[in-house]
Amino acid sequence: MESEDQLPLPRHDPHLDEAIEQPRRPAGAQARLEGLLDAVLAISRELELPVVLHRIVSTAMDLVGARYGALGVLDEQRTGLSDFVAVGLTDQQMAALAGVGRPQGRGLLAHLIRHPEPLRVDEIAAHPQAAGFPPGHPPMRSLLGVAIGVRGEIYGDLYLAERRDGRPFDEQDEAVVVALAGAAGVAVDNARLFERVRTGAEQFQRLLLPCLPDLSAFAAAAVYRPATAPGHLGGDWYDAFLLPDGACAAVIGDVVGHDLRAAAAMASTRNMLRALLYDRCTPPSAVLTQLDRTLHAITDNPLTTACLARIEPDGHPWTLHWSTAGHLPPLLINRDGRAVYLDAEPGVPLGVDPVKPRPDHKHPLPAGATVVLFTDGLIEHPRRSLATGLKALAVAAAHVLLPLDAFCTTLADLHPSDGHDDLAILALRTPAWP
Repeated sequence: MESEDQLPLPRHDPHLDEAIEQPRRPAGAQARLEGLLDAVLAISRELELPVVLHRIVSTAMDLVGARYGALGVLDEQRTGLSDFVAVGLTDQQMAALAGVGRPQGRGLLAHLIRHPEPLRVDEIAAHPQAAGFPPGHPPMRSLLGVAIGVRGEIYGDLYLAERRDGRPFDEQDEAVVVALAGAAGVAVDNARLFERVRTGAEQFQRLLLPCLPDLSAFAAAAVYRPATAPGHLGGDWYDAFLLPDGACAAVIGDVVGHDLRAAAAMASTRNMLRALLYDRCTPPSAVLTQLDRTLHAITDNPLTTACLARIEPDGHPWTLHWSTAGHLPPLLINRDGRAVYLDAEPGVPLGVDPVKPRPDHKHPLPAGATVVLFTDGLIEHPRRSLATGLKALAVAAAHVLLPLDAFCTTLADLHPSDGHDDLAILALRTPAWP
């Protein structure tokens, strides 16, 4: 009788393997289908083109278990790459490739550009079109490449390398990535359309804002920044010009809303205010009251806040004469960098009560002083108090010795807000007497 260690090993039966694998396939296919649907939904939610491209690559990697992924965007001649989004490289691998430029679309990348059919390669180095890797590039053996089309034209190519389980990419991997590429083309097209619409809307809004004129003795500068939120179009505006009586008018305003209606309301409000200011030599409060009555009578504009000021000649110093309609106070910065908010009783916003009076306020302006008017998009943050934002802005006022244009840009760059709203800054500086 044979001992246990002398018993013959069972022969390998491929049919048994098939029987064992068969029940697993439906569950695996179902999971992969669900993963594909989730991936399509995730990609379609994005509107920012760089985010869409990165999401396409990372999603494809997750679906097939790839270690590396990239998306090459074709240039206008469709002979090379204008952009290359790579995902999966470690910090050390990125550092090793720091001196290597963007891939130019040679080797297998060029092959997929010329032949946009799905490409599966088990051994990259053995492929006749392979051109090798630059120094510092991580080793890669297997590749799966799929073209991404937009409106009937090839937009770019999706490249996946190195399955994490060490196996080559198979037909199921190719099928799921091809399906994803179809959804990716739609997402890219939507993102590009959104970018064109947003760029056009932003250009439209900037066209509504004035180019500041020569204000004689005074220096003036302004900055407008749109919100970072997708699809956001705001109603912030500013204006400054000389009046017939020798005073300099300055205004900052913010129409409630983040759409084309807000931008249109901003334009109509600014134009009405310009006409009233130039026609009437009256205190700012009276001008705001008349503006409120006019808007109430002939428009349905949304609620609007504003701060209207006159810099009036009064020997040396000048006088800042202002009134607010529910707006933040002016920030006064002296030549030595001391900053103080001109807190005073505010009036109600435009559109609340057209007959309710608003108070006027006056404050002397020394030589070389800077007055900053701004909208709440510069300082508001959902996780911080308004007082915290105002304090941060006052600290940033230490850069006041910069040229006025650079000073406004610095305030916008250092904004303590979260960027959810657009912002406008208007700064005026009195002459510095010798």
